[in-house]
Amino acid sequence: MNVEDIRKMSAEDLLKTDTDLREELSKLTFQHRIRPLEDTSRLLKIRRDIARIATIQKQTAS
Repeated sequence: MNVEDIRKMSAEDLLKTDTDLREELSKLTFQHRIRPLEDTSRLLKIRRDIARIATIQKQTAS
């Protein structure tokens, strides 16, 4: 996910995207513990997207 795309989102969209990404991360983490994923870099990408969203939420809040 691109930073410019995240900045264009509304506050509600940011919350929804954050929730969706957290759910996807927990599902993938669970699947990875059962049997290794083919694309483990997806976990890192999701974590980074969550961090980007949290950073932009804090910037817009202040």
